[in-house]
Amino acid sequence: MTTFTVWKFDGPDGAQHAESVLKDCARDGLVKIVDHAIVSWPKDASQPTTKQGHEENWRGTGWGAFWGILLGALFFVPVIGGVAGAAIGAISKMTQDAGITKEQLHKIRTEVTPGTSALFVVTDHGDLDRVGERFHGMHSKLIDTNLTEAERSVLMETFGGK
Repeated sequence: MTTFTVWKFDGPDGAQHAESVLKDCARDGLVKIVDHAIVSWPKDASQPTTKQGHEENWRGTGWGAFWGILLGALFFVPVIGGVAGAAIGAISKMTQDAGITKEQLHKIRTEVTPGTSALFVVTDHGDLDRVGERFHGMHSKLIDTNLTEAERSVLMETFGGK
């Protein structure tokens, strides 16, 4: 089953370290990474930086669009009153068919703040409990969405090809 997962880390470098742990998990057969992105937000920065993974280059354009829209709406729209809410509302229309709800988007936006980082991952056929064990001691918090087969199809057709 394909899963959209977000791990939040207490420091701005935690997600970068977690990316290498996740790739080790993939090499060990614990998870298949479809694609991933990192958000790093230093405490004194006005906005975070992002990095996209593009595990499979032939799917890179679709996933680049997905991460660009998702992370752009979550972190690069001014957080002033209703503007942030409107951006999350707009992005939720795009992601709801893929099983990512407005409430989850809002939770991600409110929890990933200056001084933290986050690892966003779309995985397939993974044991997230065992992957989470590898993150032990990294001061992380897991927010995940287990997608149904129909939601997986929508996500893969929309952003990752067939």
